[in-house]
Amino acid sequence: MANSSSSSSSVRNLLKERTFPFLLTISVLFLSAIFLIFGNNFQYPFFSSDLQTQTRTHSVSISSPPSPTLSSKSEPNSAPGSVTPPQKKDGVPPDDVDSAPVTPPQRDDAVPANPVDDDHDHDDAVVRVDINWELCKGPLAVDYIPCLDNFKAIKALKSRRHMEHRERHCPDPSPRCLIPLPVGYKMPVPWPKSRDMIWYDNVPHPKLVEYKKEQNWVRKSGDYLVFPGGGTQFKDGVSSYIDFIEQTLPSIKWGKHIRVVLDVGCGVASFGGYLLDKNVITMSFAPKDEHEAQIQFALERGIPATLSVIGTQRLTFPDNAYDMIHCARCRVHWDANGGKPLLELNRILRPGGFFVWSATPVYRDDERDQNVWKAMLNITKSMCWKTVAKTVDSSGIGLVIYQKPDSYSCYENRKENSPPICDDKEAENSSWYVPLGSCISQLPTDSEGNLLRWPMPWPQRLNSQPPSLSGGETVQTFYKDTKYWSALVPDVYLDGLSVNWSSVRNIMDMNAGFGGFAAALVDLPVWVMNVVPVDMPNTLSFIFDRGLIGVYHDWCESLNTYPRTYDLIHSSFLFEKRSQRCEIEVIVAEMDRILRPGGYVVIQETKEMIKNLRPILQSLHWSLTLHQDRFLIGKKGFWRPTV
Repeated sequence: MANSSSSSSSVRNLLKERTFPFLLTISVLFLSAIFLIFGNNFQYPFFSSDLQTQTRTHSVSISSPPSPTLSSKSEPNSAPGSVTPPQKKDGVPPDDVDSAPVTPPQRDDAVPANPVDDDHDHDDAVVRVDINWELCKGPLAVDYIPCLDNFKAIKALKSRRHMEHRERHCPDPSPRCLIPLPVGYKMPVPWPKSRDMIWYDNVPHPKLVEYKKEQNWVRKSGDYLVFPGGGTQFKDGVSSYIDFIEQTLPSIKWGKHIRVVLDVGCGVASFGGYLLDKNVITMSFAPKDEHEAQIQFALERGIPATLSVIGTQRLTFPDNAYDMIHCARCRVHWDANGGKPLLELNRILRPGGFFVWSATPVYRDDERDQNVWKAMLNITKSMCWKTVAKTVDSSGIGLVIYQKPDSYSCYENRKENSPPICDDKEAENSSWYVPLGSCISQLPTDSEGNLLRWPMPWPQRLNSQPPSLSGGETVQTFYKDTKYWSALVPDVYLDGLSVNWSSVRNIMDMNAGFGGFAAALVDLPVWVMNVVPVDMPNTLSFIFDRGLIGVYHDWCESLNTYPRTYDLIHSSFLFEKRSQRCEIEVIVAEMDRILRPGGYVVIQETKEMIKNLRPILQSLHWSLTLHQDRFLIGKKGFWRPTV
């Protein structure tokens, strides 16, 4: 009772002395602070971990990679000539796939409620977009490749004699529909197991299994497609065939002297897949033809590959790029059209590089094969290619190895100047929508006119000055770029971002520059397709000099690859320039097309561009995170629009 009286007296005294309102105010402020602290922690659960990341990486500058400043020989990518392709006149959409335009949303599920997780306060005005994505329709929708499946344009072609129907014919406008998933699609088999087996439901194409069953290309086994390592010319298996090539010409030195290989008409790319064991990276390519889904099989296996054809236009590679080119029964008529297909190989083959040709004209005596062999002798002699080896293995399969000259002495001593050496205009390093040439490409020289040397042995060539790179300022920029990425990738990309790298095998770098991002990942079990956009400085030759691979491309068009073929797409300061030429939604739709479910996009951009990109990626129901206000990370799920 005494205690109760005392408490009542104290309360009356507080009220009389007017101290109660003060204490009440202090209490309210204290409770408000507690609410704010716990509220922020609930909303941004990884705030503290990002702070730790920033502390660990404070020495890494993430402003932007050094911009290439190139000499006149490599100035803005005229590889691509002009940004508007001179040969692309189709302007008609395909009739087998309907592309629905992006229209205001009609359903409640058009934009998901998945806010971006990050460690920053969003006081800036939010960019809002209303996008109602729709599925692509038609019998080819699941594997739709817009620039190769434009059947209206293909039907209108005047000729198919030189494989024109296998070349690019992009629809206008570019499609914005989303690709449906195959029934039963699963997360891909991880590397390295995927080299030998993949899920059948992910690429449900049985035709090649039946067509090539006697040649051991691929077999169906339960839920899997299995790749035994056989092939038309690999009677004893592809590993034995690879060893046989080096035994025939020991100077090849797989993985040291020969690092970058092109496999023409690659089938399911087992040759390139097994060369990875030798530290050789192979660009495997074939057209989208009756050998159903061969490139899709290759990419699902985790082997570098692209869709292309030697038809009427140059391949999208720079001059003097490959250490070796390989063709095993690749069904290319090298002497056709005045020898233009072989002259195209000569253009992209490095001086001193090798062409390995394994085909029946090399080792059979029937009239047809011998006529082809005689034609090949005549054209290779006129191009000054030297036959350095010709042999037959124990299984009866033969091959011949040619070597491209590394000086002008043979050219100058020819009795006839046919084919001629390309003039300066034809010598421009350009290949985007450029017709095949009928001349011999000039040998590359440095800024002082000296013939270029062969790159350093692998792996030294990766971080050495590329032979085709000259000029003091440009060389310094290259080394700065290498240093930038070698610090940023381990400290931020591998350690600071929400990417599960153990699930990543196939990577696309949309704006590769000098290839520094790929070079910094070289010790991981991944490979990178380095893309040099056609309106950016032409750095692709330097990338090949480093022992890496890549292509030219215009991101306002669709890429020559199947849907669902990449685990991670990387973009560094790409979008600002592209947004001036085509709508961002077009590029994002293409990224969604080639990215696998469960795959990632990592975008390094300005704060303003990220603000524009974020709602577009949200509309695809991707989970997003933002790191240090500069890196936007998206993870694609299995969501597709309802029909």
